[in-house]
Amino acid sequence: MDDLFFSIFPNENFLDLRLYQYGWEQCTPLHSFGPFVRNHYLFHYVISGRGYLNSNNEEGETFHYELRANQGFLICPGQVNTYSADEKQPWKYTWLEFDGLRAAEYLAQAGLSVNQPLYQPKNTVLGEEVRDHMLYIANHSESSTLHLIGHLFLFMDGLIQSSSTQQEAGSTQLRDFYIQEAVTYMEQNYHRDLTVEEIAAICKLNRSYLSKLFKESMGCPPQEFLIRMRLSKATELMKTTNAPIGEVSALCGYPNQLHFSRAFKKRYGISPREWRSQNKIHAKG
Repeated sequence: MDDLFFSIFPNENFLDLRLYQYGWEQCTPLHSFGPFVRNHYLFHYVISGRGYLNSNNEEGETFHYELRANQGFLICPGQVNTYSADEKQPWKYTWLEFDGLRAAEYLAQAGLSVNQPLYQPKNTVLGEEVRDHMLYIANHSESSTLHLIGHLFLFMDGLIQSSSTQQEAGSTQLRDFYIQEAVTYMEQNYHRDLTVEEIAAICKLNRSYLSKLFKESMGCPPQEFLIRMRLSKATELMKTTNAPIGEVSALCGYPNQLHFSRAFKKRYGISPREWRSQNKIHAKG
């Protein structure tokens, strides 16, 4: 059997960076996970052994990567991926699943993206510091949420500073303020009927300009981001509670369960009921 530990982070309103789950696993030979689509960023650091990653880029092309100890790989939201352990030297890895307003910006500084998922540290020592930050989080699940979020920021800084593909940081712009206002309002109101016009009014912007800023900063229009947020909340509820699907649907802004099921299947490729069943059985990194 695999040697596995994972934990789910409590849902807290941390906007810049949010932690969802974390853990480590010593895989058995040829153990694989996927194909799967994540709703958040997922970063793995290979502690020992070898393994393989198949992931698609922005154009939908699939690439095959071979990884060894002291390397890592990033999986982005919406990206189809499969990863598997080597037959003779199965890998052991640690992982963090995270997201947030500045997640894409920080990862870009590390030179990591859908088209560049591989992490190679500048040297072994710096890479091991990244590993240690991740294992610290995985091994201290009983710590306070603020304590763990602090270590998530230390991990991210270590990832940026150690990455051999590190990029120069861009300047903070006024648009970040507007995006944060919009995301905060969505967080507080995703459970009810919410329009882009209402969100734009809260930010004192017109709809088209907010949509333009949102697309540039978050990679998708505000309506798509709201859908992802609602479905993400739904997966959290289905993973951590026994609430009926209809109740989950209503709590996440879908009073019509049929509409919820259609949106969920379009996003994840399977029904909510199937997703819940598979995650209870296969809740791994």
